[in-house]
Amino acid sequence: MQACRLAVDDLACRRGDRVLLAQLGFALAPGEALHLAGPNGVGKSSLMRVLAGLLRPFAGTVEREGGVALIDERPALDLHQPLGQALDFWRRIDGDAPALAVDMGLEDLADVPVRYLSTGQRKRAGLARVAQSGAPIWLLDEPLNGLDARWTAAAHGLIEAHLQAGGIAVIASHQALALAQCAVISLADFAP
Repeated sequence: MQACRLAVDDLACRRGDRVLLAQLGFALAPGEALHLAGPNGVGKSSLMRVLAGLLRPFAGTVEREGGVALIDERPALDLHQPLGQALDFWRRIDGDAPALAVDMGLEDLADVPVRYLSTGQRKRAGLARVAQSGAPIWLLDEPLNGLDARWTAAAHGLIEAHLQAGGIAVIASHQALALAQCAVISLADFAP
């Protein structure tokens, strides 16, 4: 896996005219995970977009070394394509990236258009897309939503394998995480 690092210094994030977070800082090295916790509306999803480079921070800096893969409420899969073709699109984009071997139970769904997948099936497809990307930094916004106990355990196993391979994971979730090593930041502590 390529070298990776993610560092945030004195970060502030806003949505519209409202500052959601201020004075946030952390640094993650290979093999480290961070759980972003907090109530609805505290800024978890906005922060994930800032970390991915999709939004600018209101203040402060984000330093990234290594590629980034993001999963959020949108699966980043063409809703009109069969799942197999939608995942193949990303395989072609990512090229020969070293991907994790992953079994998210999608084989029987390859011919089903993404728009007909359940919430849990879409989430599993999104996790498979992230795993096949080869990106060393994973930004996972509510990755366990819609997953039953079996697939929640599989998702935890996938994240652990990524960390053991030298990756970084930032996980925004209302749910408890069963990861061996995972720091927790309550974003409510950084509300202005």
